[in-house]
Amino acid sequence: MHIVVQEITDFLRSTFNQAGKTKGVIAVSGGIDSAVSLTLLTQALGAANVYPVFLPYGDQSTADSQAVTEFNTISPENWQEVNIKEAVDRLPLVDREDIDHFRLGNAMARVRMIIIYDLAKQLDALVCGTENKSEMYLGYFTRFGDEASDIEPIQHLFKTEIRQLAQHLGIPATIQTKAPSAGLWQGQTDEKEMGFTYEDADKVLAEYEQKGKEFVPSDEVAKKVMARVQAMHFKHVVPYALK
Repeated sequence: MHIVVQEITDFLRSTFNQAGKTKGVIAVSGGIDSAVSLTLLTQALGAANVYPVFLPYGDQSTADSQAVTEFNTISPENWQEVNIKEAVDRLPLVDREDIDHFRLGNAMARVRMIIIYDLAKQLDALVCGTENKSEMYLGYFTRFGDEASDIEPIQHLFKTEIRQLAQHLGIPATIQTKAPSAGLWQGQTDEKEMGFTYEDADKVLAEYEQKGKEFVPSDEVAKKVMARVQAMHFKHVVPYALK
């Protein structure tokens, strides 16, 4: 894991240097992906150049976000907390009275994106993403929302690899053992929503990545994982354009 950390921090430093930027802005949800991304970004740029942003909706807790920020010894002067509830609730969404969890969740993710990019513009910084390879394959992101970033330090690693990396980095245990969640509604978890665990998904995705079109799902879990991959593939090819 030491080599993995070195590769990622070297990538971050070289990319920021090429872009002529010294500061990084990152949304810190309190989950393991943002905790690992924040820690790697801090190691690459130094704590003084990292600006974590906490973006709760209503009474969502930011305790874990603050804990991992303190773990990285980032000065509170660099912290930003913006409660997005007022902004989201005032959006003139169509048929708001009939809005479901998914539409509201997408709106929340896109409002967060606006705030992060506005801060990055103010600071002349790059936005650091937190997406892992499992989420990328499974389409577990909101287009123009939590997907939006300037640089992705962990997108080449599966979720199970992120957990190993978190342990290596010494991320607080409360974050390592936390159920993965996009934090889009009360009680929401990634695995409950998708219907399978990341451990099961990563085994399938790793085999699929190796075999490509020759891969044939061998059981019900694999079929469910691949059905999601195929259903979400459009997220990687839109917008459709005339060639």
